[in-house]
Amino acid sequence: MLDLNIKDETSKLKAVILGTAKSCGPTPKPEEAYDPKSLEHILAGTYPVEADMVLEMDAFEKVLKKYDVQIFRPKILKDCNQIFSRDIAFVIDDFFFKANILPDREEEYLAIGDVISQIAPDKVIILPEEAHIEGGDVMPWNEYIFIGTYTAENYSHHITARTNKIAVEYIKSFFPNKKIKSFELRKSTNARENALHLDCCFQPIGNNKAILHKNGFLVEEEYQWLVAYFGKENVFEITSDEMYTMFSNVFSISQEVVVSEKSFTRLNTWLRVKGFVVEEIPYAEISKQEGLLRCSTMPLIRA
Repeated sequence: MLDLNIKDETSKLKAVILGTAKSCGPTPKPEEAYDPKSLEHILAGTYPVEADMVLEMDAFEKVLKKYDVQIFRPKILKDCNQIFSRDIAFVIDDFFFKANILPDREEEYLAIGDVISQIAPDKVIILPEEAHIEGGDVMPWNEYIFIGTYTAENYSHHITARTNKIAVEYIKSFFPNKKIKSFELRKSTNARENALHLDCCFQPIGNNKAILHKNGFLVEEEYQWLVAYFGKENVFEITSDEMYTMFSNVFSISQEVVVSEKSFTRLNTWLRVKGFVVEEIPYAEISKQEGLLRCSTMPLIRA
């Protein structure tokens, strides 16, 4: 059995589900796009091809193996994009939550059935149908759980709105001893302004640092709370172009080791100055689907 343990975003990674780019199918039609960045590349004829994305994920897997991480992969489904395992589930403490995702992605969850079968049944939580939530919006951080959300009345009209108020309240009731801090995210059909998930504009790194993009937050006070919490000197503020290329969607193997896209020169330099080991890999093709390294992983156990 798997003894799940996720208390934060950066403790030493022991086991993870890494998505797969194999058999991800043809380029979607414009009306099939889940997010504005994918749509942009579909229309421009620059949508990524499977072979390139497989190479990028292979590079990621190689780094994870270097640090002795136990890696689980989904069962490969024909013509199905299974790269972003973070969307379909998430772990807090020793509980495995099935994310309430877009209905036509249900089979992605079924494809990790071999992993779920290794988890004690009473630790697998199925949320109420009306509680919409995806793993990219959920960040355990010690006594806190940070959650990205969108609570405006036009929620149902935004395909980019993935986590609702009902889900936030459910997590609050499930973890009465934790502090639940939710953040209203900016939703837009403009890929340079849209914060699809919380990890598109914020991510903790190390034990007291964070990557942040101010415009990803609808409420300035909520953004300022994060700046104050981490301390301005510990925050790496990214531009709208850097948010667009997914600077905040790196992935921590430990408090010292961060996996990052090789083209993120400004960020990677800052990380090294701050004492991090930066494992650079190519991931620019996958980023065209508005997801990057954190999105491709679903941590199960951190020490």
